[in-house]
Amino acid sequence: MSTVRVAGIDCGTNSIRLLIADISDDGTLTDVARLMKVVRLGQGVDATGRLAPEAIERTRVALVEYADLIRETGATAVRMVATSATRDAQNREDFFAMTREVLGAVVPGAEAEVITGNEEARLSFTGAVGELDPATGPFVVVDLGGGSTEVVLGDENGVHAAYSTDIGCVRLTERCLHDDPPTADQVAAARMVAGEKIAEALEHVPVEEARTWWVSRGP
Repeated sequence: MSTVRVAGIDCGTNSIRLLIADISDDGTLTDVARLMKVVRLGQGVDATGRLAPEAIERTRVALVEYADLIRETGATAVRMVATSATRDAQNREDFFAMTREVLGAVVPGAEAEVITGNEEARLSFTGAVGELDPATGPFVVVDLGGGSTEVVLGDENGVHAAYSTDIGCVRLTERCLHDDPPTADQVAAARMVAGEKIAEALEHVPVEEARTWWVSRGP
């Protein structure tokens, strides 16, 4: 049975993750390497609408390490996706230029792509329920990220309903939690904002149809 070695990079608002894996003819996935680094790409983007130069630089340093590992392990294809912070940034071309330079040196033409909230929700769902028993579905997957939270309902046949809302640990911290430790009023404000955003998502996703809940939380 033949295999192909591929690499996937997920660049979120708070962290950047790498998976290098071998895919066999029958679709079996075998991990070669998994890495995760907190780079806080979304630093300040909720308030400014722009990616900070220092945040792009932190991401570049991590991406160079990932690119070196991709080269060393011999992965022949790479896909890099970016999510909430990059979706919202006015200067996201600065980020794209950096990824083209770093990844293009390993796989010609490789660069980051921004995925929509719905695509992020679909991918989160697929990754979360892939090894679950279909008999325990339908499933609700809640993916808590740095810049957004996805709520997805589906089963072994795919996604039935999904919603992505712009709230996550980085946005919530920068918007509400200004002290360390935060004050009681700040915690109350964060709870209110989070509650409003989750209620918004639940208006679009009939979670009462689910038999199993799966919550995924980033670092």
